Amino acid sequence: MTDRLRTFGRTKSRTLSDRQQELIDRLLPEIGIPAVGEVCPADLLPGKASHVLEIGFGGGEHLSGQAALHPDIGYLGVEPFINGVAKALTQIEEGKLANVRLLEGDARDVMERMPGQSLDRIFLLFPDPWPKARHAKRRFVQDETAREFVRLLKPGGALRVATDVKAYADHALGVLRSTPELKWQADSAADWRMPPADHLTTRYETKQLGDCAPVFFDFVRM
Repeated sequence: MTDRLRTFGRTKSRTLSDRQQELIDRLLPEIGIPAVGEVCPADLLPGKASHVLEIGFGGGEHLSGQAALHPDIGYLGVEPFINGVAKALTQIEEGKLANVRLLEGDARDVMERMPGQSLDRIFLLFPDPWPKARHAKRRFVQDETAREFVRLLKPGGALRVATDVKAYADHALGVLRSTPELKWQADSAADWRMPPADHLTTRYETKQLGDCAPVFFDFVRM
């Protein structure tokens, strides 16, 4: 792991329940993404039609929901917030989801260990916004992460970035539209203002904590 600015805030809030701690101790090692060495999605989840990475999955609702709807697809989720990881583990066990692998940590470290063109889709939904200009370098979407998106996605692979913070939306859209290998899929304002048909709304979204309505930027790797 290289020294770098953190793109996320807190990593723990309330004390885990006994049940959550038991899942962290037992289930997480069973379905965990390796903390060191190469991370090959096809090896972690063999036999799947495609492989998806969700960066910062929060409470896991979107990740587990998508995995339940698409058991033929392999999902990898990375989240630095231990309470979110515990919630996701609860959903995975209750849903008997065999197509999910998790890691508690920084997604950038995992991405660096993935081989090129190993993903069919990447989700980055409502990341920590760092809305102040002086904190812009802490936003997950940067020129270097955009290049990583390009490296990891197969040609025709999809990227979705969503946010409810205007400063982040402006920043992310500027970076991604400046990346030649990524093509924005919007033809009209409705394409980014309306939730996509396959989007699963989470409790976070319903809280309306941002300063604008959620926007959804869908890109394709050319």
